[in-house]
Formats: sequence, structure tokens, C-alpha cells
Amino acid sequence: MVAFEVDESALYRGDNLAVMRALARTRSETFTLVYMDPPFLTGRVHEAISRVDRSSKVAFDDRWVDRASYLEALLPRIAAARVLLAPHGSLVVHIDPKTSHYVKVACDEIFGDDAFASEIVWRYRRWPSKTANFQRVHDVLLRYRKDPKTAPRFNQQYEPLAPSTLATWGQKQQRAVVGKEGRRLRSSSTKHASPGVPMGDVWDVGVIAPVSRERTGYPSQKPEALLERIVRSLTDEGDWVLDPFAGSGTTLAVAQRLGRHFVGIDASEVAIDTACSRLSRPVGSAIANR
Repeated sequence: MVAFEVDESALYRGDNLAVMRALARTRSETFTLVYMDPPFLTGRVHEAISRVDRSSKVAFDDRWVDRASYLEALLPRIAAARVLLAPHGSLVVHIDPKTSHYVKVACDEIFGDDAFASEIVWRYRRWPSKTANFQRVHDVLLRYRKDPKTAPRFNQQYEPLAPSTLATWGQKQQRAVVGKEGRRLRSSSTKHASPGVPMGDVWDVGVIAPVSRERTGYPSQKPEALLERIVRSLTDEGDWVLDPFAGSGTTLAVAQRLGRHFVGIDASEVAIDTACSRLSRPVGSAIANR
């Protein structure tokens, strides 16, 4: 395996399972966050569209014999990622509702039931399709902790206060007044400004607009706003972030901008080229020997 690195961060081209197993020899329990955005079992070949001339190239092949073969490929990669996580680290698997329950059961087996932290629903708006069903407008992000006995890296994020709260209390922090029996009697406010409402597990984050400068043309690209929320919540500056399905490089670009070290892996030459183009300092690609 040959690697090119810049500022300790690296991007590898090759089989992510081979690369992760190689990294485990020297980098086990290094990463505070592993974000995995694998193919979604769509049964299609996905193409990247050039923003310059609208030409297309194959980005990745998401065709499988059946669901069992898909899971057979994914689960060893989840297990390999666990080895690389620090005790305080988290794995986030980004998947769709069609397969999320199968992946959750598998992660329970790999990490243990008590390692499950949260199921985050990413809700977004998109152009509706004609269907005799409710529109599918969400993905699922499964978060698992490496060691439930170790305090996890977690930075509380906040959502804006509700209009009704602002009308009643303004920007002041609320304080509950509790009676002798432990029942909440009323609320009051303090002189301190409220940071907002602690963030829940349903996130409204818009998809990337067709004309956005952020759009690369890579088919599975996720918005930077989504990855920024994940990286800010689960890592500190200087921590290590791993994305074994780097794709368009959103995780890497966000990690670099926020002062985190990163390792990205992808087998697709199109993905590697796209990811490199988004990094503020070039990162050479590496080829992992299979």
C-alpha cells in the first residue's frame, strides 16, 4: 500500500476493507469519528455529471445479487471501522430506510446493544415523485459508541428557540421551578442568554440545490451543512475523522475546514478526483494493494 499525505491527513484509492485492515496495524483506536455513507442498495450504476460540459462518468456500481450479498460486503467494513475507533469515538452509518433496520441489527451484534447511541433522521425536501405512497424525504444515521463505559466525545448543538418561547421569554434562559414533591410548578427566566434548544434526533437540513456552487456532480454527494453538524457534535479540533466511502469528499472537506485530521478511502477514480478538487490543499491519492 502506497500513500501520499499532507499535514498528516490522507486520501487512499483502493478497497476500503483492505485499507482499514492495513491502518489497524498502526492506527487502531485512533479515530474519534468514523462516518460511513455506503451505497444504498439501489441496484443501479451511478454516474457523475461534469458541471463544465455535462459529460458523464461511472462513479460507482451499486448492483448486488441480493440484500444478503450487500450486507455480506458491508458488515466486515463496519467491524474493521470499530477497530480503528478510539474508546471515546463514534461510528455514524448513513443509510436509507430500506436497509437501516438490517444494518442496525448487524451493528448491535458488532458493537453490542448497549453501544447504540441514537438514530438520527435526516429530513429534507426534494422534487416529489409520482407514487401511490407517502413521499420518501428522509435518510437514517445510526450512531454507535465504541466503548459505552467511556465518556464519549460529544459537543452539544442547539436549535433556535420556538417563536412561542421567544414571545414569552425572549432570549433569556429558562429555569424550571419544582415543588417539594418533585413536580414542576412553573418556569422562570435567568439573566443569561439561552443558547437555544438542545438538538433533537430529527434534523431538517436541505439537500444541495441544483445551481449551488457546492454541487460537484457526484451522484451521492451530501450537503456540507449535514456533515458539519456531525463533525462538530462528535469531534474536537485536532481529532481524527475517517470516511471509508469518501465519495465526493464532503466529510474530508468539512473536517479540513474545521481543523480535524482526516483519512478518506474510495475505490472510484472519479471519487478521488472529485474529493481532491474540494480540499484546500491538494492531497495525493494512494493505491491500496488488494
